[in-house]
Amino acid sequence: MPRSHPVQGRRAPSVGWWLRESRVDTGGSQLKHIHAGKVRDLYEDGDSLILVASDRVSVYDVVLPTPIPDKGAMLTQLSNWWFEFFSDVPNHIISTTDVPAEFAGRGVRVKPLQMVKVECIARGYLTGSGLKEYQATGTVSGIALPPGLRDGDKLPEPIFTPTTKADEGHDEPISFADVVNQEGKEVAEQLRDLTLGVYARGAEHAAARGVIIADTKIELGWDGDVLTLGDEVLTSDSSRFWPADDYEPGRPQKSFDKQYVRDWSTSTGWNKEYPGPEIPAEVVEVTRQKYMQAYELITGKSWA
Repeated sequence: MPRSHPVQGRRAPSVGWWLRESRVDTGGSQLKHIHAGKVRDLYEDGDSLILVASDRVSVYDVVLPTPIPDKGAMLTQLSNWWFEFFSDVPNHIISTTDVPAEFAGRGVRVKPLQMVKVECIARGYLTGSGLKEYQATGTVSGIALPPGLRDGDKLPEPIFTPTTKADEGHDEPISFADVVNQEGKEVAEQLRDLTLGVYARGAEHAAARGVIIADTKIELGWDGDVLTLGDEVLTSDSSRFWPADDYEPGRPQKSFDKQYVRDWSTSTGWNKEYPGPEIPAEVVEVTRQKYMQAYELITGKSWA
């Protein structure tokens, strides 16, 4: 079962119809609410669970007080598309439609999993926290990289850069050896190979659609003795999506993900501690458009 994150800052300001229509909370169901994450909520329904994506947005492990309209539905629909794309990889989905009416489009019925206590991250490009670690040590998660790499450079090959899965506070980088010590060699290799496999196949598809997947995080858990994809996969919340036609290493890239909100929040001088700043209406709308672009480019479908 996913770990719990306290949900903070749920108040939505009156700055436009799109905020008034956003789903900040997922309440209202008669089902038992058993988990509140930064973005998703989990409900118990018999032997299965209902996983519901809200319109909340978090940066630097803090939920900001302003929602992004349709974000939860777009995340859910994109993730569902990828789960079908990776139909040969076990996943937690039972049904994408058999959910209470109030959760239609943004909720899925899933199997309960025993989640692995490792955040599984694949990186194909150097940026973000990986870039900072590289600049300080020449390595990322204990993996030595060639000298002279810049922000946005493609790596010689994708790398597995796991982190801790903290119940409170920030996740911390760990090495593959740390995962071996925690989970055992066989399981650690399964986690690494599955993560890199999902990334490679997803990146190949996205590249054909004009999108670079710079990195991604996946959540894995056990369904009995079967390692299984859970939570979400290759979405704008769990990945960095860059437009291929604007890619230029050596500088921060334009993106189809929440990096726009991260950059805006940093520009305000916010100290990255709770409570976060209210998001202006224009930043909300640009962010919504970025999530929509990612969905449409990757799936080839229009967002209705």
